[in-house]
Amino acid sequence: MSDPDLSAFDKMARAAVAQFPEPFRQSAAEVVLQVVDWPPEEILREMEIGDPLELTGLYEGIPMTERSLTWPSPYPDRVWLFRRPILAEWRERGDIALEDLVTHVTVHEFAHHFGWSDGDIATIDRWWE
Repeated sequence: MSDPDLSAFDKMARAAVAQFPEPFRQSAAEVVLQVVDWPPEEILREMEIGDPLELTGLYEGIPMTERSLTWPSPYPDRVWLFRRPILAEWRERGDIALEDLVTHVTVHEFAHHFGWSDGDIATIDRWWE
């Protein structure tokens, strides 16, 4: 059995976003969702990450809680999902469905768009336990 391709990951992530309650779903629709195999080298350098398997997803943009009408973002916000690192985590864990892991990473990254910090997310999502 082969690994799901980029298109399958994209469908899983979009299905997760479609389940967001309003008004979150409407705001999420303005974010570019990009699924690629690996994190781009420039992102890894900027974040000082040596092992690309350590990064399963990323939010790039200005969180809704920090936006200003007088200083709009020059670029659309973006949520990245990195297929190969997600697959590696899924195999390593062995205790969760791949779709659930893709959903988790998707929700986590969109939570940053909505203004949640990693600490905020950790208070309600103890994923590592």
